[in-house]
Amino acid sequence: LLFLFFGISANAQLTDLARVEFTYFPQSDSDNSFRRFRTFVNFPIKLKKEGSYLVPGVEYRNVHFKFYDDTSFETLHLDRFQSFTATLGYVFHLSNDWRVGIQTGAKAASNFSTNQLLKDDILYEGAVFFIKIKNGEEVLKPTRMIFGLHYSTTSGFPFPLPVAHYYKKFHPQWSYMVGVPKTNLKYHANDRNVLQAFVTLDGFYANVQDNFNVTPTVPNSTNLADSMSMTVVLAGLGYEYSFTEHLGLYVYAGHTIMNDIRLRDKDRNDVYTINSVNTFYARGGLKFSVF
Repeated sequence: LLFLFFGISANAQLTDLARVEFTYFPQSDSDNSFRRFRTFVNFPIKLKKEGSYLVPGVEYRNVHFKFYDDTSFETLHLDRFQSFTATLGYVFHLSNDWRVGIQTGAKAASNFSTNQLLKDDILYEGAVFFIKIKNGEEVLKPTRMIFGLHYSTTSGFPFPLPVAHYYKKFHPQWSYMVGVPKTNLKYHANDRNVLQAFVTLDGFYANVQDNFNVTPTVPNSTNLADSMSMTVVLAGLGYEYSFTEHLGLYVYAGHTIMNDIRLRDKDRNDVYTINSVNTFYARGGLKFSVF
């Protein structure tokens, strides 16, 4: 279920309009490591109807996987995975507090070992969200609630999955958020400095263009690697510094609770476990948020 819910992670963080971030994820009991660069931007376009916006967006991810384990198969084309995503959203008012968001998108995620875009590299997604926001100077305890449905071909399930996200600032210096991919408790020291404890999901999924046998020494083996996935659950601490009301710097560090890095066949069955040992995790960057 955690792996399935990860497919909605990009959509659950609806308050971010842009991010640039870098992740470092070493692997315990091996010399393997992940380094990921990620950037995205969503640019709202105000429409004539009051409170309505068209929101096109783009995202790019580059994962550098340093794979040093001894294996019986060639790992040359497993060192670099990239994804390019384009989305289009539409947001409109239902009432003073309620908004509706509809989003569709397509992603190309692969190791691109053939230097071509293949059919199996393409993933599709769609979602509908209901959003209730109460904030402003007259609101003593600002809240934000998001729920809806999200469908992605990444999950491999022919039906949409639920989305849930709730935020509340219950004290001038304290707030919490419950949902997927992140649950946290924040301490707002002042208008610029925020500390937090969190539990979150992270990971990636990408096609492997040149499918290969992970057990080539086994006679009549059909364990073909068709894709690679990483799903992690981690807990840790974070720090955020706001340069302005909407622009901020963030640094998160923690340790994984679940670490699942695997090669899968065309039916999404595991054919090779790369690493499942829990380890250290660090991520930081800049973000531009509407709240």
